[in-house]
Amino acid sequence: MIYSEALKKATKLVNKMTVDEAISQLLYNSPAIKRLGINEYNWWNEALHGVARAGTATVFPQAIGLAATFDPENIRIVADIISTEARAKYNKSVEYGDRDIYKGITFWSPNINIFRDPRWGRGQETFGEDPFLTATMGCEFIKGLQGDGEFVKAAACAKHYAVHSGPEGLRHGFNAVVSEKELWETYLPAFEFAVKKAGVLSVMGAYNRTNDEPCCASKKLIKNILLDKWGFKGYFVSDCGAISDIFKNHRYTSSHTESAAIALKNGCDLNCGEIYQKLIDAYEEDLISENDIKTAASRVFAIRYLLGEFEKVRPYSDIPFSELDCEKHKNMNLKTSRKSLVLLKNENDFLPLSSDSVLKIAAVGPNVLSTKALEGNYNGRASEYITIADGLRKIFNKSEISVSEGCQLLHEKFNDWSGFGNLISTGAASASGSDVTVLCLGLDSTVEGEEGCTSSVSDYCNKGDKNTLFLPKTQQKLAEIVCENCENLIVVVMSGSPIDIGEKVRNHAKAIIQAWYPGALGGLAVAELIAGKFSPSGRLPLTFYYGDDILPDFSDYSMKGRTYRFIDKKPLYPFGFGLSYTDFLYDNVTFTDCGDSISVICNVTNCGNVRGREIVQIYAKFKHSSIDTPNYQLCGIKSVDIKKNESKQVKIDIDKYWLKAVDENGNRVEPDEGITLYIGGHQPDEISTQLCNNSCISVKIK
Repeated sequence: MIYSEALKKATKLVNKMTVDEAISQLLYNSPAIKRLGINEYNWWNEALHGVARAGTATVFPQAIGLAATFDPENIRIVADIISTEARAKYNKSVEYGDRDIYKGITFWSPNINIFRDPRWGRGQETFGEDPFLTATMGCEFIKGLQGDGEFVKAAACAKHYAVHSGPEGLRHGFNAVVSEKELWETYLPAFEFAVKKAGVLSVMGAYNRTNDEPCCASKKLIKNILLDKWGFKGYFVSDCGAISDIFKNHRYTSSHTESAAIALKNGCDLNCGEIYQKLIDAYEEDLISENDIKTAASRVFAIRYLLGEFEKVRPYSDIPFSELDCEKHKNMNLKTSRKSLVLLKNENDFLPLSSDSVLKIAAVGPNVLSTKALEGNYNGRASEYITIADGLRKIFNKSEISVSEGCQLLHEKFNDWSGFGNLISTGAASASGSDVTVLCLGLDSTVEGEEGCTSSVSDYCNKGDKNTLFLPKTQQKLAEIVCENCENLIVVVMSGSPIDIGEKVRNHAKAIIQAWYPGALGGLAVAELIAGKFSPSGRLPLTFYYGDDILPDFSDYSMKGRTYRFIDKKPLYPFGFGLSYTDFLYDNVTFTDCGDSISVICNVTNCGNVRGREIVQIYAKFKHSSIDTPNYQLCGIKSVDIKKNESKQVKIDIDKYWLKAVDENGNRVEPDEGITLYIGGHQPDEISTQLCNNSCISVKIK
């Protein structure tokens, strides 16, 4: 069913409603209207990296880990699995008459905000700092979730629109101030692509104001850009409680009634919250019309028609409950987790270790036994978890493995070893008696995450955001003591954001693995990487900064000095960086101008000793005489699996949208000083060129 047909049916149904009935359908927990055959429906559901908050489901790597795969095809398969499990749950919920929260098939995912500041706790929910990567991965997630059948499999939602990425503690009353250039250069492209390329069926407004207008009542963002300029066909939903904020915290209106009216008038169709109950008052006070109410209700019901709710035979009703976290989905989960892991250091090819070796392995650290660190936030519950310790036992089954947590994630007052001496000493003891120590450090969603969702009390974090890029002090102490007691150290960092483990530990470690929150089976993937069961291929979707770098003010939304595109200092690890167990050679690059796109073809040869998966990355370097332009702009990616000594021809089409400069008015213009494309397995920066085992070649196209 196409949208126009669904909207026509929805309008016909809504026109049979009274004003009160139509208003009731604009709340996320919409009641039944029995006389019209309408069941109650709760719009709120989550599917960030698996169906969340509703029992058993496949728990894939957190979104930032999905981004680290740099594999759009893979994320589309992941999203399709999520929608399959969503329909399996929905089918049973309907059968048993359970229509409560987290039971529907309208999902408020993905989060396509730009992870501009490494302190942001919710950055783990995003696809990283780059507009192109975010737009590309976001579009494929949306397509996978919504499907391509006659009816929509599950409705996706692009959030949080717009200019939203912390600080968490200020979000309910904060005004994000950005120039038109930065709005269109950085903050809007992913949303534009979600609407125009992926056909996303919902957009969620952010809590904050953007340039003085509350995002959930912004005439510019919703009406002028989303609806009029981009032609969005779907429903707009407020973030939960955001319309209350318009009066309560932003003081933009004089009452909740006025807030409800201005949000509805400017295009916010659905309220996650209770303020739209005030729409009846707004209607009686002539702040809104019946047409305003029923237009919003029609857009909302169009989605329910697209999902097939009113069909005699409900689509996808044959998907069985046994699909939840089934063996096929677990296999894909493990495959995805492998792809998400980023090898940051491998001194003198220390890795891989042979799984047949008889070793004494110490598995140490606060995340070594943690299932919480596998999950990330906005998660479901898997039927099986494999921690780092579990994975090492499975893969290195001939070795003697000792396990010690060594310390907790955080300790608020770390002045001495009081209360932690025994833990740290046992970690040190395990390390000192081992041939190899696998040290599992990092955070989990009790430390970093959404405001109000964190439980830790510490000066390390604030409302879910980090106050520092270093490890918590207790972990730093453990890591340094382990360094003193073990020569062969492998560090595994589990986090949703960049962490600097400190110079002493960095220099001492033979290998460093950034594991993110790697999903329910992530511990097995990490152990397999260490054992060389596959060659690592994950890439950083973020710039990793030194812990003592002076960062721009967290609440400053200017991109100056932020991310690889505008950084003015050497990073700890660059965006796009990641090591492999093999080497790749690039040659024979050609390109063709195809009008709206550039088609690039090159040969990639695996000239190492093992099979590997290469992430072909294309960056554009362009200049305009009167406009500030990025250092580099990612504009093309392709994942390719290549056997040793094999060559493959790789073709990547680059949308010219990404090859244009953005002027002060937000317009994309042709660069007047030429464009050079860099093709390789990494960014053409100094650090990547020095450390990565592959070439990077350039071609001037203008």
